[in-house]
Amino acid sequence: QVQLVESGGGLVQPGGSLRLTCAASGSIAGMYYMGWYRQAPGKQRELVASITSGASPNYADSVKGRCTISRDHAKNTLYLQMNSLKPEDTAVYYCNGRLGGYVYWGQGTQVTVSS
Repeated sequence: QVQLVESGGGLVQPGGSLRLTCAASGSIAGMYYMGWYRQAPGKQRELVASITSGASPNYADSVKGRCTISRDHAKNTLYLQMNSLKPEDTAVYYCNGRLGGYVYWGQGTQVTVSS
């Protein structure tokens, strides 16, 4: 069992930046897939960015050029750097990891973009 804990969310003005962190309770080296998802009020959860072993990162069109996903195996941590934030980026952001036949989710961190 792996626990994922997100942090780094908060209130930021439009145009600002945040870095989200997802800390895993165990090794992420074996996770062939990790991703960030978000869910805005009244909307379905959607993929923001993902990283798969041996492949280039994948980004939703809405965040391309503004977000960067990365992971640090030594720290068992997944990151999402978000720049040029827009009000429509407001959502709860969730970390996802897949290991073997299991899918793990964090509890989410709130990102609010507002002036």
